[in-house]
Amino acid sequence: MPQFQTLDQFTFHHTLAETSGTALALFTAEGCGACRLLKQVIEAAENLDDVACFELDVGTDQGLAEEFEIFHLPGMLLYRDGEFHAVVSSEPTPAALRTTIDSALADPAQELP
Repeated sequence: MPQFQTLDQFTFHHTLAETSGTALALFTAEGCGACRLLKQVIEAAENLDDVACFELDVGTDQGLAEEFEIFHLPGMLLYRDGEFHAVVSSEPTPAALRTTIDSALADPAQELP
């Protein structure tokens, strides 16, 4: 089951650039109920064991949310082998998350927002 590593403005870019395989960056806020729910679903999802998961609190690092045009929480960015791949949005269920990630990875990588 995935465990989240916390990122901030100083570790975000280089950590994701150095992560091989699939990585999901979750933008959250302390008081966001939808963020807590999505994080709990991801942590409990056995079908996401191959995805490295990272969390960034926009309450303390709002600049990164602005950089990636994250206006609604939770926000998710998908990376593959250190390269940005897509902004993703999914229902908070393990099956829907797996399908969304797989579909996004089947498409060509997008440019950073």
